[in-house]
Amino acid sequence: MQMTVFDEATAAVRTGEGRYQVRPDARFAIGEGPIAAVNGGVLLATIARAVLDTSPHPHPVATSAHFLRAPRTQTAEVVVDWLKQGKTAATARASLIQDGEVVVDATITTGALGEPDGEGLSWTGDPPALPPVSDCGWPGGERPPAIAGFAAQVDLRLDPTTTGWLRGEPAGVPEMRGYFQLAEERDPDALVLALAVDAMPPVVFGLGSFGWAPTVELTWYMRAVPAPGMLRVAARCRHVSGGWFDEESEVWDSAGRLVAQSRQIARVGRQR
Repeated sequence: MQMTVFDEATAAVRTGEGRYQVRPDARFAIGEGPIAAVNGGVLLATIARAVLDTSPHPHPVATSAHFLRAPRTQTAEVVVDWLKQGKTAATARASLIQDGEVVVDATITTGALGEPDGEGLSWTGDPPALPPVSDCGWPGGERPPAIAGFAAQVDLRLDPTTTGWLRGEPAGVPEMRGYFQLAEERDPDALVLALAVDAMPPVVFGLGSFGWAPTVELTWYMRAVPAPGMLRVAARCRHVSGGWFDEESEVWDSAGRLVAQSRQIARVGRQR
């Protein structure tokens, strides 16, 4: 099977015990030139791939990551140190390092996720209410033919009620909702979920704040193995002040199940 661009961008080649060669990929960069930054979800997926290579369990159940520096699109290394490997859960510390400096420092706990209809207590809420996919559009209208970077690698259909900022009419509410999948044909899995939780435009766009909004810390949970098909993503903010904002996201699969949750703290971009 031919590798997708996403699989190439998140590849982790083992070079020794607990060491993997990786390369932050410009094809998933946001912005251009010296201000370009590789999407944080792609970096998390790369680190998770390295951790899962020697994990006794199949799924990254809980991930907490600090983004310390913006990576350059050149060779880097992920170093994995297992803190505990238990029967039901295992925890590793994993760092993405470039030129001797830690770029992303993460702790990942892996485990097994049971079947949705299996034994045990089970409950979930309702997925976000979205218009039909046909009524949700590419940000700014039709997908530009020359689009590049991160936007070219994903198929993001935003709920039009959350895109007033594109017309210079922000709704005054820090929320984003929409459908998400990779631009290439590839079923969602744990690595795609790591991308999905950080795929929406920053929710503060809805307040009229634009520009780069760098994530400082992000925690995400994998709740279930997603069914094939487009994902639904809903992101919202609870508080903005002092140049900081929080953002929490929920990801639901095509079967209407909650498959991922996240919460992050980030810096507010410039005001228009």
